[in-house]
Amino acid sequence: MNRPEQPVIGESPAFLGVLEEVSRAAALNRPVLIVGERGTGKEVIAERLHFLSPRWDQPLVKVNCAAISESLLESELFGHEAGAFTDASRQRAGRFERADGGTLFLDELASTSLAVQEKILRVIEYGQFERLGSTRMLEVDVRLVGASNVDLPELARQGRFRADLLDRLAFDVITLPPLRERREDILPLAEHFAMRMTRELGRELFAGFGEAAIAAMLDQPWPGNVRELKNVVERAVYRLPEPQAPVDEIEFDPFASPWRPGRPSGARDRLPDPAHEPVDLRAWLDAQEKRLVEAALKASGSHQGKAAERLGLSYDQLRGILRKHGIGRGRTATQSD
Repeated sequence: MNRPEQPVIGESPAFLGVLEEVSRAAALNRPVLIVGERGTGKEVIAERLHFLSPRWDQPLVKVNCAAISESLLESELFGHEAGAFTDASRQRAGRFERADGGTLFLDELASTSLAVQEKILRVIEYGQFERLGSTRMLEVDVRLVGASNVDLPELARQGRFRADLLDRLAFDVITLPPLRERREDILPLAEHFAMRMTRELGRELFAGFGEAAIAAMLDQPWPGNVRELKNVVERAVYRLPEPQAPVDEIEFDPFASPWRPGRPSGARDRLPDPAHEPVDLRAWLDAQEKRLVEAALKASGSHQGKAAERLGLSYDQLRGILRKHGIGRGRTATQSD
Protein backbone atom coordinates (compact mmCIF):
# COMPACT_ATOMS: atom_id res chain seq x y z
CA MET A 1 0.00 0.00 0.00
CA ASN A 2 1.20 3.53 -0.81
CA ARG A 3 1.96 5.86 2.05
CA PRO A 4 2.48 9.64 1.94
CA GLU A 5 6.14 10.42 1.37
CA GLN A 6 6.08 13.94 2.82
CA PRO A 7 4.21 15.44 5.80
CA VAL A 8 1.87 18.39 5.34
CA ILE A 9 3.19 21.26 7.47
CA GLY A 10 1.58 24.68 7.67
CA GLU A 11 -0.58 26.83 9.91
CA SER A 12 -0.87 30.07 7.91
CA PRO A 13 -4.38 31.12 6.83
CA ALA A 14 -3.39 30.90 3.15
CA PHE A 15 -2.18 27.31 3.51
CA LEU A 16 -5.05 26.20 5.72
CA GLY A 17 -7.41 27.49 3.03
CA VAL A 18 -5.69 25.27 0.49
CA LEU A 19 -6.05 22.24 2.75
CA GLU A 20 -9.78 22.89 3.01
CA GLU A 21 -10.01 22.96 -0.80
CA VAL A 22 -8.09 19.68 -1.00
CA SER A 23 -10.38 17.98 1.52
CA ARG A 24 -13.44 18.97 -0.51
CA ALA A 25 -11.98 17.92 -3.85
CA ALA A 26 -10.51 14.63 -2.61
CA ALA A 27 -13.86 12.89 -2.26
CA LEU A 28 -14.86 13.49 -5.90
CA ASN A 29 -13.85 11.27 -8.80
CA ARG A 30 -12.87 14.22 -11.00
CA PRO A 31 -9.60 15.55 -12.44
CA VAL A 32 -7.86 18.23 -10.42
CA LEU A 33 -5.24 20.74 -11.52
CA ILE A 34 -2.64 21.99 -9.01
CA VAL A 35 -0.81 25.19 -9.95
CA GLY A 36 1.87 27.15 -8.16
CA GLU A 37 5.42 28.44 -8.34
CA ARG A 38 8.30 25.97 -8.36
CA GLY A 39 8.97 24.44 -4.98
CA THR A 40 5.57 25.24 -3.45
CA GLY A 41 4.71 21.60 -2.71
CA LYS A 42 2.47 20.51 -5.57
CA GLU A 43 3.47 16.85 -5.13
CA VAL A 44 2.62 16.99 -1.41
CA ILE A 45 -0.85 18.28 -2.27
CA ALA A 46 -1.29 15.57 -4.91
CA GLU A 47 -0.47 12.94 -2.28
CA ARG A 48 -3.00 14.45 0.11
CA LEU A 49 -5.68 14.42 -2.60
CA HIS A 50 -5.05 10.73 -3.15
CA PHE A 51 -4.87 9.60 0.47
CA LEU A 52 -8.02 11.52 1.45
CA SER A 53 -9.92 10.01 -1.48
CA PRO A 54 -11.84 6.70 -1.68
CA ARG A 55 -8.87 5.47 -3.76
CA TRP A 56 -6.44 5.80 -0.83
CA ASP A 57 -5.64 2.05 -0.78
CA GLN A 58 -5.02 1.87 -4.54
CA PRO A 59 -1.87 2.88 -6.47
CA LEU A 60 -0.61 6.45 -6.55
CA VAL A 61 1.62 6.71 -9.63
CA LYS A 62 3.73 9.84 -10.24
CA VAL A 63 5.27 11.06 -13.50
CA ASN A 64 7.42 14.15 -14.00
CA CYS A 65 6.63 14.85 -17.64
CA ALA A 66 9.53 17.31 -18.00
CA ALA A 67 12.05 14.64 -16.94
CA ILE A 68 11.17 12.30 -19.84
CA SER A 69 12.01 13.09 -23.45
CA GLU A 70 9.09 13.78 -25.77
CA SER A 71 9.89 10.69 -27.82
CA LEU A 72 9.66 8.41 -24.76
CA LEU A 73 6.85 10.06 -22.80
CA GLU A 74 4.04 8.55 -24.87
CA SER A 75 5.44 5.06 -24.31
CA GLU A 76 5.98 5.80 -20.60
CA LEU A 77 2.37 6.88 -20.13
CA PHE A 78 0.53 4.44 -22.38
CA GLY A 79 2.93 1.49 -22.67
CA HIS A 80 4.02 -0.34 -25.82
CA GLU A 81 3.92 -3.70 -27.53
CA ALA A 82 7.02 -5.71 -28.40
CA GLY A 83 8.47 -4.36 -31.63
CA ALA A 84 6.63 -1.02 -31.43
CA PHE A 85 9.99 0.72 -31.90
CA THR A 86 13.66 -0.22 -32.12
CA ASP A 87 14.35 -0.86 -28.43
CA ALA A 88 10.94 -2.35 -27.62
CA SER A 89 12.00 -5.96 -27.11
CA ARG A 90 8.98 -6.88 -24.99
CA GLN A 91 5.54 -5.66 -24.04
CA ARG A 92 5.47 -2.98 -21.33
CA ALA A 93 2.56 -1.55 -19.35
CA GLY A 94 2.41 2.22 -19.11
CA ARG A 95 1.76 4.45 -16.12
CA PHE A 96 -1.98 4.65 -16.82
CA GLU A 97 -2.25 0.88 -16.54
CA ARG A 98 -0.19 0.81 -13.35
CA ALA A 99 -2.46 3.46 -11.83
CA ASP A 100 -5.67 1.55 -12.65
CA GLY A 101 -8.10 1.97 -9.75
CA GLY A 102 -5.96 4.72 -8.22
CA THR A 103 -4.50 8.12 -9.02
CA LEU A 104 -2.03 9.27 -11.68
CA PHE A 105 -0.12 12.46 -10.86
CA LEU A 106 1.31 14.22 -13.93
CA ASP A 107 3.75 16.92 -12.85
CA GLU A 108 5.03 19.58 -15.28
CA LEU A 109 2.03 18.88 -17.50
CA ALA A 110 2.75 21.90 -19.71
CA SER A 111 5.86 20.18 -21.10
CA THR A 112 3.82 17.48 -22.89
CA SER A 113 3.29 17.59 -26.67
CA LEU A 114 -0.09 18.29 -28.23
CA ALA A 115 -0.21 14.67 -29.46
CA VAL A 116 0.27 13.30 -25.93
CA GLN A 117 -2.28 15.79 -24.61
CA GLU A 118 -4.84 14.45 -27.08
CA LYS A 119 -4.35 10.90 -25.79
CA ILE A 120 -4.57 12.08 -22.17
CA LEU A 121 -7.85 13.81 -23.01
CA ARG A 122 -9.25 10.57 -24.44
CA VAL A 123 -8.41 8.69 -21.24
CA ILE A 124 -10.12 11.36 -19.14
CA GLU A 125 -13.24 11.35 -21.30
CA TYR A 126 -13.61 7.65 -22.11
CA GLY A 127 -11.14 5.78 -19.89
CA GLN A 128 -9.64 4.24 -23.04
CA PHE A 129 -6.27 4.21 -24.81
CA GLU A 130 -4.03 2.00 -26.97
CA ARG A 131 -0.48 0.95 -26.26
CA LEU A 132 2.07 2.01 -28.87
CA GLY A 133 2.16 -0.58 -31.63
CA SER A 134 -1.28 -1.98 -30.76
CA THR A 135 -4.80 -1.56 -32.14
CA ARG A 136 -6.43 -3.12 -29.08
CA MET A 137 -8.33 -0.65 -26.90
CA LEU A 138 -7.57 -0.86 -23.19
CA GLU A 139 -9.80 0.51 -20.43
CA VAL A 140 -8.66 1.94 -17.10
CA ASP A 141 -10.25 3.66 -14.11
CA VAL A 142 -7.78 6.39 -13.18
CA ARG A 143 -8.20 9.71 -11.44
CA LEU A 144 -5.88 12.27 -13.02
CA VAL A 145 -4.18 15.01 -11.01
CA GLY A 146 -2.11 17.44 -13.08
CA ALA A 147 0.36 20.09 -11.94
CA SER A 148 2.05 23.07 -13.53
CA ASN A 149 4.10 26.10 -12.56
CA VAL A 150 3.21 28.08 -15.70
CA ASP A 151 0.09 29.91 -16.90
CA LEU A 152 -1.82 27.14 -18.70
CA PRO A 153 -4.72 29.38 -19.85
CA GLU A 154 -2.16 31.63 -21.56
CA LEU A 155 -0.51 28.62 -23.21
CA ALA A 156 -3.93 27.50 -24.41
CA ARG A 157 -4.56 30.94 -25.92
CA GLN A 158 -1.23 30.65 -27.74
CA GLY A 159 -2.15 27.20 -29.07
CA ARG A 160 0.63 25.52 -27.07
CA PHE A 161 -1.73 23.60 -24.78
CA ARG A 162 -5.01 21.97 -25.76
CA ALA A 163 -7.90 24.12 -24.60
CA ASP A 164 -10.24 21.11 -24.44
CA LEU A 165 -7.83 19.25 -22.17
CA LEU A 166 -7.49 22.33 -19.96
CA ASP A 167 -11.28 22.51 -19.71
CA ARG A 168 -11.45 18.91 -18.49
CA LEU A 169 -8.54 19.26 -16.06
CA ALA A 170 -9.91 22.48 -14.63
CA PHE A 171 -12.96 20.92 -12.98
CA ASP A 172 -11.20 22.24 -9.90
CA VAL A 173 -7.98 24.22 -9.75
CA ILE A 174 -5.99 24.38 -6.51
CA THR A 175 -3.54 27.29 -6.49
CA LEU A 176 -0.73 27.05 -3.94
CA PRO A 177 0.48 30.26 -2.24
CA PRO A 178 4.22 30.99 -2.39
CA LEU A 179 6.20 30.69 0.83
CA ARG A 180 6.65 34.47 1.08
CA GLU A 181 2.86 34.65 1.63
CA ARG A 182 3.07 31.97 4.35
CA ARG A 183 5.43 33.61 6.86
CA GLU A 184 3.81 31.73 9.76
CA ASP A 185 4.92 28.47 8.14
CA ILE A 186 8.60 29.32 7.61
CA LEU A 187 9.84 28.42 11.10
CA PRO A 188 7.77 25.21 11.52
CA LEU A 189 9.01 24.02 8.13
CA ALA A 190 12.59 25.01 8.94
CA GLU A 191 12.49 23.13 12.25
CA HIS A 192 11.09 20.04 10.53
CA PHE A 193 13.87 20.04 7.92
CA ALA A 194 16.50 20.71 10.59
CA MET A 195 15.32 17.83 12.78
CA ARG A 196 15.27 15.47 9.82
CA MET A 197 18.81 16.47 8.82
CA THR A 198 19.96 16.07 12.44
CA ARG A 199 18.66 12.49 12.49
CA GLU A 200 20.26 11.77 9.11
CA LEU A 201 23.62 12.92 10.49
CA GLY A 202 23.22 10.67 13.53
CA ARG A 203 23.22 13.53 16.00
CA GLU A 204 21.32 13.36 19.28
CA LEU A 205 19.67 16.77 19.23
CA PHE A 206 19.05 19.95 17.28
CA ALA A 207 19.69 23.05 19.39
CA GLY A 208 17.39 25.31 17.37
CA PHE A 209 17.94 28.54 15.47
CA GLY A 210 19.56 31.70 16.81
CA GLU A 211 17.88 35.10 16.53
CA ALA A 212 20.00 36.11 13.54
CA ALA A 213 19.08 32.97 11.62
CA ILE A 214 15.39 33.38 12.42
CA ALA A 215 15.40 37.02 11.31
CA ALA A 216 17.21 36.16 8.09
CA MET A 217 14.78 33.37 7.21
CA LEU A 218 11.71 35.48 7.92
CA ASP A 219 13.10 38.31 5.80
CA GLN A 220 13.99 36.13 2.80
CA PRO A 221 11.60 36.26 -0.22
CA TRP A 222 12.22 32.55 -0.97
CA PRO A 223 12.01 32.50 -4.78
CA GLY A 224 12.50 28.71 -4.63
CA ASN A 225 9.80 28.38 -1.96
CA VAL A 226 9.69 25.29 0.31
CA ARG A 227 12.27 23.41 -1.75
CA GLU A 228 14.73 26.29 -1.35
CA LEU A 229 14.03 26.53 2.39
CA LYS A 230 14.73 22.81 2.75
CA ASN A 231 18.10 23.10 1.01
CA VAL A 232 19.12 26.20 2.98
CA VAL A 233 18.23 24.67 6.37
CA GLU A 234 19.81 21.27 5.69
CA ARG A 235 22.99 22.95 4.49
CA ALA A 236 23.14 25.12 7.61
CA VAL A 237 22.67 22.11 9.92
CA TYR A 238 25.30 19.90 8.36
CA ARG A 239 27.84 22.77 8.22
CA LEU A 240 27.50 23.54 11.94
CA PRO A 241 31.05 23.71 13.38
CA GLU A 242 29.66 22.59 16.76
CA PRO A 243 26.78 20.11 16.35
CA GLN A 244 25.44 20.95 19.82
CA ALA A 245 25.21 24.68 19.05
CA PRO A 246 22.20 26.46 17.53
CA VAL A 247 22.22 27.59 13.90
CA ASP A 248 23.27 31.24 13.93
CA GLU A 249 24.27 31.81 10.30
CA ILE A 250 22.22 31.14 7.18
CA GLU A 251 23.73 31.04 3.69
CA PHE A 252 21.09 31.48 1.03
CA ASP A 253 23.32 31.31 -2.04
CA PRO A 254 25.64 28.25 -2.09
CA PHE A 255 27.36 29.70 -5.16
CA ALA A 256 28.40 32.89 -3.38
CA SER A 257 32.18 33.08 -3.64
CA PRO A 258 34.74 35.63 -4.85
CA TRP A 259 36.22 32.79 -6.94
CA ARG A 260 32.95 31.77 -8.60
CA PRO A 261 33.62 30.87 -12.27
CA GLY A 262 32.29 33.49 -14.62
CA ARG A 263 31.91 36.10 -11.88
CA PRO A 264 31.98 39.57 -13.43
CA SER A 265 35.24 41.30 -12.62
CA GLY A 266 34.92 44.51 -14.59
CA ALA A 267 34.51 48.10 -13.58
CA ARG A 268 33.15 47.48 -10.10
CA ASP A 269 36.34 45.76 -8.89
CA ARG A 270 38.78 47.77 -10.98
CA LEU A 271 40.76 50.44 -9.18
CA PRO A 272 40.23 53.86 -10.78
CA ASP A 273 43.27 55.44 -12.40
CA PRO A 274 43.30 59.25 -12.02
CA ALA A 275 46.22 59.44 -14.48
CA HIS A 276 43.89 58.39 -17.32
CA GLU A 277 40.39 59.47 -16.20
CA PRO A 278 38.71 61.80 -13.72
CA VAL A 279 37.89 60.10 -10.41
CA ASP A 280 35.18 60.98 -7.90
CA LEU A 281 37.12 59.53 -4.99
CA ARG A 282 34.44 60.13 -2.37
CA ALA A 283 31.71 58.46 -4.48
CA TRP A 284 33.98 55.51 -5.28
CA LEU A 285 34.90 55.01 -1.62
CA ASP A 286 31.24 55.22 -0.59
CA ALA A 287 30.32 52.58 -3.16
CA GLN A 288 33.03 50.23 -1.90
CA GLU A 289 32.02 50.82 1.71
CA LYS A 290 28.38 50.03 0.95
CA ARG A 291 29.27 46.91 -1.04
CA LEU A 292 31.52 45.51 1.71
CA VAL A 293 28.97 46.17 4.46
CA GLU A 294 26.20 44.48 2.47
CA ALA A 295 28.45 41.49 1.81
CA ALA A 296 29.34 41.23 5.51
CA LEU A 297 25.68 41.37 6.52
CA LYS A 298 24.80 38.66 4.04
CA ALA A 299 27.64 36.43 5.25
CA SER A 300 26.49 37.00 8.85
CA GLY A 301 22.85 36.18 8.23
CA SER A 302 21.88 39.88 8.79
CA HIS A 303 23.43 39.77 12.29
CA GLN A 304 24.82 43.29 12.68
CA GLY A 305 27.12 42.48 15.58
CA LYS A 306 28.84 39.69 13.66
CA ALA A 307 29.02 41.83 10.51
CA ALA A 308 30.76 44.55 12.51
CA GLU A 309 33.32 42.00 13.77
CA ARG A 310 33.98 40.85 10.21
CA LEU A 311 34.71 44.43 9.18
CA GLY A 312 36.79 45.36 12.23
CA LEU A 313 34.23 47.95 13.31
CA SER A 314 32.38 48.66 16.52
CA TYR A 315 28.65 48.07 16.54
CA ASP A 316 27.99 51.84 16.69
CA GLN A 317 30.33 52.46 13.74
CA LEU A 318 28.49 49.89 11.67
CA ARG A 319 25.11 51.41 12.62
CA GLY A 320 26.35 54.79 11.44
CA ILE A 321 27.31 53.32 8.04
CA LEU A 322 23.95 51.58 7.73
CA ARG A 323 22.17 54.89 8.32
CA LYS A 324 24.48 56.69 5.92
CA HIS A 325 23.70 54.37 3.02
CA GLY A 326 20.11 53.55 3.96
CA ILE A 327 20.92 49.85 4.30
CA GLY A 328 18.23 47.73 5.95
CA ARG A 329 15.44 50.28 5.96
CA GLY A 330 12.12 48.52 6.17
CA ARG A 331 13.82 45.18 6.89
CA THR A 332 14.12 43.14 10.07
CA ALA A 333 17.35 44.16 11.81
CA THR A 334 19.21 41.80 14.07
CA GLN A 335 21.41 43.45 16.67
CA SER A 336 24.46 42.17 18.44
CA ASP A 337 24.07 39.76 21.37
